[in-house]
Amino acid sequence: MAAPGQEEDREQDAVGEKKIINQTFLSLSQITALSEQNVEGVQKMLEEFLNFKQLKTSLKEAILLDYYTAGFWWAKERNFSVIQLSGFMDLLNFLLENLSDKHMTLGDNLKELGKAMAGIGETDSERNGDLKIFSIEQAKAVIDYLNISLFKHYKLYEYLFHSPREELVISNEYVVELPQPSVPPFPPLLEDGIPSDIYSSFIISPTATETESKGSDQEDYLEEPCPEVESFKAGAVAGVAAEDQKSAVGEIPSEIIGNLEAEINEKLQMQEEAYTLRTEKLESLK
Repeated sequence: MAAPGQEEDREQDAVGEKKIINQTFLSLSQITALSEQNVEGVQKMLEEFLNFKQLKTSLKEAILLDYYTAGFWWAKERNFSVIQLSGFMDLLNFLLENLSDKHMTLGDNLKELGKAMAGIGETDSERNGDLKIFSIEQAKAVIDYLNISLFKHYKLYEYLFHSPREELVISNEYVVELPQPSVPPFPPLLEDGIPSDIYSSFIISPTATETESKGSDQEDYLEEPCPEVESFKAGAVAGVAAEDQKSAVGEIPSEIIGNLEAEINEKLQMQEEAYTLRTEKLESLK
């Protein structure tokens, strides 16, 4: 039976022989298609490859898309080959899954990164890492990038995956019943708080038919001939010369003249009353 220390060494050796990154995140054809795009095209294609459907409402999907897009574009600007781009994207996904699925701490995840990069630059090394496709300089650049991206904000990514959040209501649907349009003389909407006397005096505008009817009534009152006045004028104008009128008047008995004067005074009074009534009507229409 082996000692506990020897069993540990054997387990570590067995782990070292196994492949650390045991899955391919993106195929070579997808990596090739991404390498031919600009940054907007890379983001659009990754959205399709990762099957993100709720970017506008899901914070997790938006952050993950930014994580992978920024990483791929950084590697492309470093002039990585298609094989190196594929290995780098596998590494990004591997470290993120360690955090999200396996709940690894930052220290444990750094250890996994060290195992994946074991043997880089050592031709005769017995350590079998998964990232021997990179040179020593490229490996250092990869570690620097991971330090300023994932590892620097490790707590935030832990919060993203492991802290429950309240579901925010970003929209509500309401059914609003609108009132019927206003019909004169009732005021339109937003004016129904004004007293009716103020509204009718200063706000409401008469319709065209009302304006025409008022104008025609005033013209009728002003232009309508009075039958009493016309008959009086006709009787007054009709006659002959002044001397004939004097002689005729002298021949008319005083009783008849008195009756005529009384009749004329009565007609004048009636005419004055008629004019007074019309004047009052005109004043009420103003």
